[in-house]
Amino acid sequence: MTVPLFPNPKAVFVSDPTPTPSETSASSEALESSTDGDAVVATATNDSGEEFVAAVEEFVRSDDDIVFDDVGDALDDLYNSSMVDVEDGQMVTGSVVRIDRDEVLLDIGYKSEGVIPVRELSIRNDVDPSEIVSPGEEIEALVVQKEDKDGRLILSKKRAQYERAWGTIEEIKESTGIVTGPVIEVVKGGLIIDIGLRGFLPASLVELRRVRDLAPYLGRELEAKIIELDRNRNNVVLSRRAYLEETQKEQRDEFLANLAPGERRKGVVSSVVNFGAFVDLGGMDGLIHVSELSWKHVDHPSSVVTVGDEVDVEVLEVDLDRERISLSLKATQQDPWQEFASAHQVGELVYGRVTKLVPFGSFVQVGEGIEGLVHISEMSQHHVDLPEQVVTPGEELWVKIIDLDLQRRRISLSIKQAAEGGIVAAEYQEHFGEHAYDDEGNYIGSGIEGEGPSEAEEAWAAYYAEQGDGEAPGSPEPSAESPAEAETPAEAESPAEEEAVVEAEPAGEASDDSPDA
Repeated sequence: MTVPLFPNPKAVFVSDPTPTPSETSASSEALESSTDGDAVVATATNDSGEEFVAAVEEFVRSDDDIVFDDVGDALDDLYNSSMVDVEDGQMVTGSVVRIDRDEVLLDIGYKSEGVIPVRELSIRNDVDPSEIVSPGEEIEALVVQKEDKDGRLILSKKRAQYERAWGTIEEIKESTGIVTGPVIEVVKGGLIIDIGLRGFLPASLVELRRVRDLAPYLGRELEAKIIELDRNRNNVVLSRRAYLEETQKEQRDEFLANLAPGERRKGVVSSVVNFGAFVDLGGMDGLIHVSELSWKHVDHPSSVVTVGDEVDVEVLEVDLDRERISLSLKATQQDPWQEFASAHQVGELVYGRVTKLVPFGSFVQVGEGIEGLVHISEMSQHHVDLPEQVVTPGEELWVKIIDLDLQRRRISLSIKQAAEGGIVAAEYQEHFGEHAYDDEGNYIGSGIEGEGPSEAEEAWAAYYAEQGDGEAPGSPEPSAESPAEAETPAEAESPAEEEAVVEAEPAGEASDDSPDA
């Protein structure tokens, strides 16, 4: 190999210390023909190659600018030693060099940049990578695959976060067990809380009572207790209810100690469920069972109360061991059966509506939430095989009270005895008492002295004033014998009531002490 020599050379590369005769001759001529007057480096002759080598070595020693390539084959080793070595599952640290829509490139000092797919960037789903990392940021990642089918290094920031968080979570579980984090998702059956891991908070454990609408919790910072850990399944179950029970135990104990059965409290309906309603009493929730919502039958609690209603309730029971409060809404209301029994007596006539037919008779509603039974034997003077032969559901008619059992909440009624006449109940006497009938038993209205015209009478009067002497549309033409009869306001104002009265009139003549109904 030829060894080039130049005036004041910067580097000499020597791979063979013994030049050939031709190389020696050429080198000598180059040295002798040099025009640089500073120094003659060496003189080589054809007689001795050793002298040439010695001259070159002397030249190298005398010039600090000349560097030998003394690395040789070790250059590759030095290059490789400057690169990090990675294996699957290894934790690495690197700098973010590029952020794309679906991936992030991370420089970890490897021969190629690592790729973090967007799904491996965060424990949150559907995130914008630019919201999670920024260019130049130092982050930790876990090696998922050293080389995929495209030769890329696949990393995961999410899994690295999991690895770090698991150690912390396990330590917390062994100590207080309380973690704090924001709600990042509302999923079927509960909430997902970011505690470094995806912690699952079931809906039944969000509050002391079950919550139907979880949407308002999204983004809120919640404290909860770890109740289950499974690292193999990467599963963490939390309970906020357990946390609340522990932190509020002293307050609840004091609240329960000051609450006594029979006491009445004001509260706000906090939730409505199939079996009743929960009421916030200002310190704890109590349950009004569906049977305690109303004196009448309740198909669903929502038909009686709604969330946010302010209600007066009575405390029925306080269970200190189970920390449960039983409440009643109907206990604060007057018992309609007691009210009915106080205002009525056996033998009175009352007006009702047929609600249901049964093989042994029919039920008739005679008050708000009050139903009585007309036995089939009390439906008519003649024999009746089926109730529908006499009445139909929805029909309104007069019935007589023949038995009133307040304790058993049962009323026995009779249609056939009502037809025989009797004393009209007080609430109907204004309209259907003796003063409402003429001497012949015809209904003539209330007839109360000094009482002004009713609204119906006023309406008819206004109509006639506008129409002159004309008649109301659809009214029958008056007969020749009684031309004014059809125009009598008192008779026209309540045809339904007149029809009901006629139905209740006795078959024979009314006695003096038994006014017609």
